[in-house]
Amino acid sequence: MVAVFNKELLSWYLITLKLKETLESGIPSSPNSGNRSTDFPQQQQKLQQEPTESLAGVINENGENLQEEPNSPGSEWVVTIKEKLDQAGQDELACSWSKLSIYKIPHYLRDNSGDDKAFAPQIVSIGPYHHCKKRLRQMDRHKWRSLNHVLKRTQHDIRLYLNSMKEIEERARSCYEGAISLSSNEFVEMLVLDGCFVLELFRGATEGFKQLGYSRNDPVFAMRGSMHSIQRDMIMLENQLPLFVLDRLLGTQLGKPDMKGLVASLALRFFDPLMPTDEPLTKSDRNKLESSLGSTNTFDPLSDQEALHCLDVFRRSLLRTGPQPVPRIWIKRRSNAQRVADKRRQQLIHCVTELKEAGIKFKKRKTDRFWDIKFKDGKLRIPRLLIHDGTKSLFLNLIAFEQCHLDCSNVITSYVIFMDNLINSPEDVGYLHYRGIIEHWLGSDAEVADLFNRLCQEVVFDINNSYLSPLSEDVNRYYNHRWNTWCASLRHNYFSNPWAIISLVAAVVLLLLTLAQTYYSIYGYYRPAGGFVAYWNGMRELQLPLLLGVETLKMSKQLLNWELNIQMSYVHARPQSNLFRPPNPQIAPAVKIYCR
Repeated sequence: MVAVFNKELLSWYLITLKLKETLESGIPSSPNSGNRSTDFPQQQQKLQQEPTESLAGVINENGENLQEEPNSPGSEWVVTIKEKLDQAGQDELACSWSKLSIYKIPHYLRDNSGDDKAFAPQIVSIGPYHHCKKRLRQMDRHKWRSLNHVLKRTQHDIRLYLNSMKEIEERARSCYEGAISLSSNEFVEMLVLDGCFVLELFRGATEGFKQLGYSRNDPVFAMRGSMHSIQRDMIMLENQLPLFVLDRLLGTQLGKPDMKGLVASLALRFFDPLMPTDEPLTKSDRNKLESSLGSTNTFDPLSDQEALHCLDVFRRSLLRTGPQPVPRIWIKRRSNAQRVADKRRQQLIHCVTELKEAGIKFKKRKTDRFWDIKFKDGKLRIPRLLIHDGTKSLFLNLIAFEQCHLDCSNVITSYVIFMDNLINSPEDVGYLHYRGIIEHWLGSDAEVADLFNRLCQEVVFDINNSYLSPLSEDVNRYYNHRWNTWCASLRHNYFSNPWAIISLVAAVVLLLLTLAQTYYSIYGYYRPAGGFVAYWNGMRELQLPLLLGVETLKMSKQLLNWELNIQMSYVHARPQSNLFRPPNPQIAPAVKIYCR
C-alpha cells in the first residue's frame, strides 16, 4: 500500500536513514564527530523549519522511496507539461470558438493550391494577420492620408474614433483565430486606420472620390490603376475586419450610431467587378437584396447572426434566395460496406464529353445566380460563368471560409466540385464555351480545365450533403439508361446534317416500295386479279425512277427484270394457266423500253 507523507515526516525519515547507514557502515568517526553529534539537533531543527524543495513523497510498503530528486530531468519535464496545461487552460478561457469568423487558411488548402498569392495580400493589408509586413508598408502612407481626409471632412477629433474602438476591442479580438501579438493600443490603432481606409474606398466607389476630396489623379483613391488588385486583396479571408467595426466607424463619421446594413450595401457595389457572372440584376432584385442585407434569412436560413465581414457579405449576395443549406452534423453510423462505397465514390457526375455521348444536351440558363443549375428532359441548364485572373483567388477564399466556418452552407464548394467533375479536358471547356456557359479571359481552354481541377484538392467534402446531389443522381440515372445512349448515337450518326436525313428517308421509302412489290407479287401468284396486278406493276416501275433518282432506277430495273424472268419461267412451265396475264398492251411497250 502506498502512503503519502507530509514534508516534516519525510525529513525525519531521511535523517533516520542517514544515521542508520552511518552506523551500519562501521566507519570510525572523525575527530569532529563530537561536534557533529552536538550539531545534529541543530541540523534537525533546521531541516524541520526550512521548506523542502521536493513534492509530497511517495513510498511503497517495503519502505522504498519513490520520490524523484528535485533537480532530476524527470521533474523538469513534469513542470514543463504542467506549464503547457496551464497555458492551454488560459487559451480555452480567453478564446470563444463560437465567436470566430476571420480564420487563418488551413495549411492543407494553402499547400495544395500551388499559389500562396491566392491567400496572401499583394498590395494592402487589412487586419492583424498581415499587419506591418515589409512588402505591404508602402500602402500605410495612403491609409494615413485617408484617415486625415476623414478627420478634416468631419471635423472630428481622433480620440473620438480611438475611444469608440477601445469599447469593442475585446469583441474584435475574439473574431480572429489564435493569439494577436499587437498590444491594446496597437490593435485599436490598426482598427481605426484600416477601417477608415476601407470605408473611404467603399464610399468613393459609390459617391465618387472627387466628392470626398481626392484628386482625379490620385494613385489609390480612383477607380483605375491598382484598384482591381486592391479589391482582390480585400476579399481574402485573412484580410478582413469584422463588419461591426466598420458599422461603428461609419456611424461615428455620419453621427448616426445605428448604421446597420449600410456598410454591406457599400461593400456590394465596391466588389461588384469580382462577380463571376455578367447577367444583369433586375431593379427589383437589387432593391430586395439591399433591403435585406441586415437580415440573414434571405441569405442563410441557418444563421441567426448578422453578416460577419466583407467576404461573408459577398458570399451571401451570391447565394441570395439560395437552396436550403444542410447543417454539417455528425453523420450517422453506417455499415462498413456503405462506408467503403462512399470512399470509392469520388465524383458527382460524368464529364461533358461522356454526357454528350449519352444524349444529354447543355443549355445556358439565363440567371445571375451562377450556382442555380437545373436538369430536366435530358437538358442540363447551367448559368453563365465568367472566369478572369481573380477567379481562382475568389473561389479559393470562399471555399476556405466554408471549410473553416461550420455555421454556413457548402454551396460554393459543391458548385466548384460539380464543375470540376464536368471539366476533365480542354475539349470540355471548349464545348461549354461554344454553348455560352463559360466565358474566360485566360490563355487557353487548358488553363481553365487546370484551374477547376486544382481548386478543390484536399477539400473535406461529403458529396451526399451537396445541394446538387439530387440533380447529379437524375443525370446519372439518365446517363445509365441504354435507350438514351442508343438514341443519341442514332442522332449523331444519321441525323447530324440535312443530307444524312434525306438519304435515310429515301432508303426507308425504297424499302417500303420493295416490300409492297414483294407482297403484290406473292398475292398475284395465289390470287390472280386480271390485268390489275400487271397494270400496277407497270405503273410502279414507271413511277419509281421519277421518285428515287438515278441510283434507285438501277435497283428498280434489276428488280423488274428479276420479276419478269420469274413470271416468264412460270408461263413456260404452265402455258394453259390463266394465273399470269400479260400486261396491258398500252403499258407493255413502255415496260419493254425500260427493261432495255
